[in-house]
Amino acid sequence: MRILLTCRPAYGHLYPLLPLAIAARDAGHDVVFGTGSDFVPMVRDLGFEAHRAGIGIGEAEAEAKQRHGEDAGFLDVGITMFAELLPRSLLDDLAPLLPRLRPDLLVYEMSDVGTGIAARRAGLPAVSVVIGRSMPPELLAVATERLRPLWGELPADALLGDVCVDVWPDSVRDPGTAAVPKVFRMRPTPYDPDVPLPPLPDDGFAYLTLGTVVYGATQVLRGAIRALSKLDVDVLVALGPGDPALLGELPGRVRVAGFVPQAEVLKHAGLVVHHGGTGTTLAALAAGLPQLILPQGADQFANADTLSALGAAKALVGDAVRIDAIETAARALLTDPQPREIAEGVAREIAGMPSPEQVLADVVSWAG
Repeated sequence: MRILLTCRPAYGHLYPLLPLAIAARDAGHDVVFGTGSDFVPMVRDLGFEAHRAGIGIGEAEAEAKQRHGEDAGFLDVGITMFAELLPRSLLDDLAPLLPRLRPDLLVYEMSDVGTGIAARRAGLPAVSVVIGRSMPPELLAVATERLRPLWGELPADALLGDVCVDVWPDSVRDPGTAAVPKVFRMRPTPYDPDVPLPPLPDDGFAYLTLGTVVYGATQVLRGAIRALSKLDVDVLVALGPGDPALLGELPGRVRVAGFVPQAEVLKHAGLVVHHGGTGTTLAALAAGLPQLILPQGADQFANADTLSALGAAKALVGDAVRIDAIETAARALLTDPQPREIAEGVAREIAGMPSPEQVLADVVSWAG
C-alpha cells in the first residue's frame, strides 16, 4: 500500500507521525511525506520520500497579520491561518501531487486539515492523528464556518475528520474525539532525534524544556532556571533549536543541551518543568513523572488544566509565572508523593495501549 503522510513543517507536527511512518515502512508499505519546504530535506534524511506540500506556520502568520494588522487578536489571525491560508496552500500543492503519487491512504496530523479536504475530494481514505487537544467549541464553530467553502459539509470536528488515531490515555482523554465516527487508540510513542545522550546529572534531576516553539518565552526560561537553581537539585535544560547564549550566565548546577533523546532523559529525571506541549506532556506521563507546566500558547493551556485537575501536575499561567512561584511549586512536586503516584498510574495505562505497529495494521485493514 502507498501511504502519504502530511504535516506542517515543525518538529511538534512531524514527530508524532514518525512512529506510524516507521511502522509502515518496516511492514513493507511505500511511505511518502508531504510537508513544507523547510522540512523536506529533514524528512528525506530520515529515509522517506518527501515532497513540498503547503506553507509553514510562520509564513501563514505573517500573511494573516498583514491582512488583519499587527495588533489583530488571536481569533482573527489564528482562524485566518489555520482555517484558510494553511489548508488552501496545502490543497494547491496536493492537487497535482495526488494524481502523480496515487496514494491508497492519506494520514495527516490533526492541524493539517487541507489533507482531509483533498482526500474527501479525491475519494481517498484519510486518517487524522491527534497531536494535541481539540479546539474549544466556540472556536471550532468559527473555524468550521471558515472552512466550509473549502470542504463543503464538514464532520463534527474539522481537525479530527471522520477517522482518527487518538494518543491520549483514558485518564486524560480529550472529549473532542467522542464525536469522531471511528477512533483508533494508540500508545503515545515518542520519536527522539538521533542525537547523543548528553552527560546527565545524578538521577532525580529537574528536566526543563520549553519545546521547539518557544513563543518568545526566553524570559520564562531564564526565570525557571533561576527558580530551580534555588532547590537542592541538578537541572538539565533542553533548548532544541534555541540559542544557549540567550540564557546568559548559568548557575553551577544547571546544564544546557540542544536536542536530546527525551525518552531516555526522562528515565533518569525526577521532575519535568515544561511548556505543556502534547509531546512532552505525554512523554512525562509515560515516564510516571510529576510535571510543572508553564503554558505559553496553543493547546498548552488545555494540557495544563487537564493535568492539574488530574493531580499529576501543577500549572502557573500568565502573571503567576514568577520565580518564587516556580520555586514553590517545583519544591512541592519534588517532595509530595501524590503527583508521582498519579502519574505512575497513567504510565501503566499508557503501557497497555496498542502499539504503532498494531494500529498501523488496523488502519491499513480499515482502508482496504
